[in-house]
Amino acid sequence: MEMFIMSLTIFVLAIFVGVEVINKVPPTLHTPLMSGTNAISGIVVVGAILSSGGSDHTTLFSTILGVAAIALATINIVAGFMVTDRMLNMFKKK
Repeated sequence: MEMFIMSLTIFVLAIFVGVEVINKVPPTLHTPLMSGTNAISGIVVVGAILSSGGSDHTTLFSTILGVAAIALATINIVAGFMVTDRMLNMFKKK
């Protein structure tokens, strides 16, 4: 139970820190920073894979949270690549 409360606390704090960091970036910088975000999301996917089924003491709740993290980070990566591709297409000669 103690591990669950600690994991939940870290998860909630990560949400608050992520929202604050994203809100502090001006909208004009969102697209250039997309590649860095994709790298961070890739790290999140690897961590979520490890946490969702990495050892014998994983619970159903941690597996569900891991799968949700994998899904959301994958959506973020794909959308980031799509936005970056659209941005790069704007600078190609026609």
